[in-house]
Amino acid sequence: MRRKDKEIKDKKEIEMILNEAQVCRIALSNNNMPYIVPVNFGYKDNCLYIHSAAEGYKIEIIKKNNNVCFEMDIEHEILRGKSACTTSMKYCSVIGYGKAYIIDDYEEKIKALNIIMGHYFPDVPHEYTDNSLKRIVIIRVELEKMTGKKSGY
Repeated sequence: MRRKDKEIKDKKEIEMILNEAQVCRIALSNNNMPYIVPVNFGYKDNCLYIHSAAEGYKIEIIKKNNNVCFEMDIEHEILRGKSACTTSMKYCSVIGYGKAYIIDDYEEKIKALNIIMGHYFPDVPHEYTDNSLKRIVIIRVELEKMTGKKSGY
């Protein structure tokens, strides 16, 4: 990271950002062409869990190239300066890298869906129909590296 003064080194603080973020953007690459998509997610034990239809472009890419980059950010605020060059942004963000694996095992899907749903609705019991479980897959991203950044504080 170029700006070491903005780097977040504490893993607990990085995980706080992961737990607060509402959207995760995953970046994939197909034949050297980048593709980025916002997704719903859950985080547990150094893995991201992402809900997906069983078919689609991101699944096609992952089957060929399972390298993933992701980004999440929270607490956005424009900090207006006296000029354009002194205007800035306040935020906390995490960027990470990992390997994506497709989960289609019934029991593993339920565990992963509980992690995803728990991210958004922690105090609500979750139930899934057999029909809905058959139509989806879960993408598990095993994280290899994460960096955090804080600006405007």
